[in-house]
Amino acid sequence: MSVPLDSDLMRSFLAVADTGSVTAAAGRLMRTQSAVSLQIKRLEDSLGQPLFDRRARGVALTPRGEQLVPYARRVVALLDEAAVALREKPLVGPVRVGIPDEYSGTVLPRALAAFDERHEGVQVTVRVDHSENQQRALEADELDLAVIYDWSYVDEGEILCVDPTVWVTSTLHAQHLRRPVPVCSYLRSDWCRDFAEESLNRQGIDWREAWTCDVASGFRIAVVNGMGIAPLSRSTIPAGCRELSSEDGYPIVDSARVVLRRNPRGTSPAVEGMAALLREAFAPLSGSLPGPARRAAE
Repeated sequence: MSVPLDSDLMRSFLAVADTGSVTAAAGRLMRTQSAVSLQIKRLEDSLGQPLFDRRARGVALTPRGEQLVPYARRVVALLDEAAVALREKPLVGPVRVGIPDEYSGTVLPRALAAFDERHEGVQVTVRVDHSENQQRALEADELDLAVIYDWSYVDEGEILCVDPTVWVTSTLHAQHLRRPVPVCSYLRSDWCRDFAEESLNRQGIDWREAWTCDVASGFRIAVVNGMGIAPLSRSTIPAGCRELSSEDGYPIVDSARVVLRRNPRGTSPAVEGMAALLREAFAPLSGSLPGPARRAAE
């Protein structure tokens, strides 16, 4: 009679596989060595073949054991995810969140969709806009949370990450090699004049304005299709493009903080749940907090 491949057996198997020792695995699982050995035996009996080679010092995975590892990790991760979702107290109520256009097609859609699936009782409203407008919306009680760029390093709020702005070129079109260099610029933007264009002027680069728009998504379209080079957040560089480094003659444009700001009038469990999700979404981009700053394309 076969033994079901339940999560308990999978966890013990992974602990032994990761540590290479039944004794070490027992310590990690806070069980006795004999209990872990029994679980591994039950699993091997169920599959009808050994998963570990016993050696003088510890154990090593057999080819069949190696094959089982990725499946075991997926099973355990899925069960852990289900446990978290089912134990969470359902959130309800409206949440109004502002996000920059830079992340509207990259970091945040997946996170917002996951939040919506997990909390069906929450009505999420998203506003995609520039940082200056997001701050005005917070002050006017039109938003509960806003992700903004702080290039002045004085704005209050929770720092989510630092995501440098860099010059980006298409690897196929290599527009940075042309003279004058075709450049993408923001319309009516003090940041573009003071940071992006100034960085080119400081390097003595001969450039011309080739593409103007009001959103970062327009920059990504332009650079991919070879209209020019563009200043983009490092984490949002499109496929088929690359960062222009100091070796190419292009320094980092700025290194602003990405900050989460809150409506000062109050909060709610749903708003706090969204704040936690935004924190988690930006965690992979977290880094040190270097010097001068970055923009809100306003």
